[in-house]
Amino acid sequence: MAFGITRDELIKWKENVKKNEVSFLTHFWIDERFPTCNTVTKAGCCDLEKLKKWGKQYGLHDQWIDDRSGYPHFDLFGDRQLSILKKEDQWDQIKRFKLD
Repeated sequence: MAFGITRDELIKWKENVKKNEVSFLTHFWIDERFPTCNTVTKAGCCDLEKLKKWGKQYGLHDQWIDDRSGYPHFDLFGDRQLSILKKEDQWDQIKRFKLD
């Protein structure tokens, strides 16, 4: 279950992903499989080769790409989420969701 974002933020993320930009969307999240994580960041891009290349620099494996929704993305959470958001200068998302 996702919450804590606006419809406009989701639309903007989808537009950027469709434009083949690597785009980030962080939201609150509840998943029983990950009880210590309450946020997730979707790092998406419709250009799969670009997304794979981007992911490799952070040690992300191609098979981790979620491509079921038409908006291919990696789900980032935990320490990896914070580390990548810092390297990508996504300070607004870090502050907004109190990740640091």
